Amino acid sequence: MNNEIVLTGIKPTGKVHVGNYIAAIKPALQIAKNSNCTALYFIADYHGLTFIQNRDEFNDLSYGIAATWLALGLDPERVVFYRQSDVPEIFELSWILSCLTSKGLMNRAHAYKAILDKNEQLGVDMDTGVKDQIQHVEIARDIAEGFNRNYGETFKLPNYIVDDNTAVIPGLDGRKMSKSYSNTIPLFETADNLKKLINKIKTDSTPPHEPKDPDTSNIFLLYKEFATPGQVQNLRSKFLNGISWGEAKQELFQVINAFLEEPRKKYNDLMSSPDKIDIILYEGAKKARAMAAPLLEKVKHKIGRYK
Repeated sequence: MNNEIVLTGIKPTGKVHVGNYIAAIKPALQIAKNSNCTALYFIADYHGLTFIQNRDEFNDLSYGIAATWLALGLDPERVVFYRQSDVPEIFELSWILSCLTSKGLMNRAHAYKAILDKNEQLGVDMDTGVKDQIQHVEIARDIAEGFNRNYGETFKLPNYIVDDNTAVIPGLDGRKMSKSYSNTIPLFETADNLKKLINKIKTDSTPPHEPKDPDTSNIFLLYKEFATPGQVQNLRSKFLNGISWGEAKQELFQVINAFLEEPRKKYNDLMSSPDKIDIILYEGAKKARAMAAPLLEKVKHKIGRYK
């Protein structure tokens, strides 16, 4: 294993949408191609229990996350790809660390609520300025530092990676694409449904033949994430020379649908064969446990579990 480890996971609390792909999955897949690091990808299924308590839905959504990663090109031979619930060491370590975590660190999470309150007062999008994943990593650093101070050097301190250009992906209504706003474009919709959803994207009242600024257009922002550089330049020219919103939406549909045609087929094939997914995830869990078990034993020794 390499010294540098990159970790990312997704909770199975709904269908994966275009925003998830652009902001999390796409950059994570690019990292997976980097042979200079050990990349870990997981389905945070037990985390999902806070939202989903229906057995069948919980199962389907968990398989859906796994099928999404695989359909989009994640190679389980090159990375560690597992289901959170298949690695019991995670939960034992979580209990140990929770017992050593002060209330002061938990109070810091109130910064999230403070930002929400401020946004509500200003009448702006409730998620403006919120990067809760960053706060999670910062709290993890504090927990690791606290353990290291008390018991000696044990944990490496984590850092976060955020692409500011894709931190907020617009949904159908212009707000952040989020399941809570019901404004998402599910990634593996049929071509017909995909087209209908794209046609619902909110636009302004600029006349069809007037020039439009591509850099302020949600349609163009989404288009860039799926198109080739040549396609992007071509559509930029059309915006500057005048393009109807209907035509722009059609261009967006064509490029997204073309990109998703093969992954959509792979996704549907995998979802019809969950046993294949289980085999891949079980093998990944073996790799993850091989990494987690020695660390857990080290922690247990440090706290006095072993002499």
